[in-house]
Amino acid sequence: MTDRKAQLAGNLAKVEERIAAACVAAGRKREEVTLIVVTKTYPADDVRILSQLGVRHVAENRDQDAAPKAEACSDLPLSWHFVGQLQTNKVRSVVGYADVVQSVDRARLVTALSKEAVRQERELGCLIQVALDADETGRGERGGVGTGGVEELAGLVAGAPGLRLDGLMTVAPLTGPYAGRELAAFERLMDLSTDVRSAHPAANMVSAGMSADLEQAVAAGATHVRVGTAVLGVRPRLG
Repeated sequence: MTDRKAQLAGNLAKVEERIAAACVAAGRKREEVTLIVVTKTYPADDVRILSQLGVRHVAENRDQDAAPKAEACSDLPLSWHFVGQLQTNKVRSVVGYADVVQSVDRARLVTALSKEAVRQERELGCLIQVALDADETGRGERGGVGTGGVEELAGLVAGAPGLRLDGLMTVAPLTGPYAGRELAAFERLMDLSTDVRSAHPAANMVSAGMSADLEQAVAAGATHVRVGTAVLGVRPRLG
């Protein structure tokens, strides 16, 4: 086993222990929570090692990094999640490799994703990104739609050709009423998920929690956690 493979295997084992312990504490089954490894800034070689170690879901937040990496790893049994803010001029590229876009936050993006999914004859999973640092009708600092816009946007996705409404996503906010209150933020997301599922029962995916707060996400009921640093380590900044 190479040094890097051993390092990643050890990190994955620690994250697995954390998820398992959080599930026990929350009275949940381990299989209720899916790990998505966020591989941004890390090379395709790391993605290949992760696949060998049993990882099946990976996430990226920049198309210019993700597109060549996904192509280099196209032979692997992976589901690719796009989790960053998505500009409409990148939609064609992203639809080419992503299985799920977790950052749907405006009607114009829904229209662009739908058009491209139909053109490429793909079905694309979509999560509504909820901004808990915004007012009801605003947008968040890191993207996302305010809580008052979730229902309408969910309806647009559900009715759009080529798209599949899978559920909701959030990032624990750094400002606003939920700043520093990760559990409360994720519980609010779960409440919104319940509302969405009343109209769209199959939209049961709730993506929340990262390396620092995955336990709170599991406690609140998240179905997917997005972990980067705890698996891959802290990558030195360029420059």
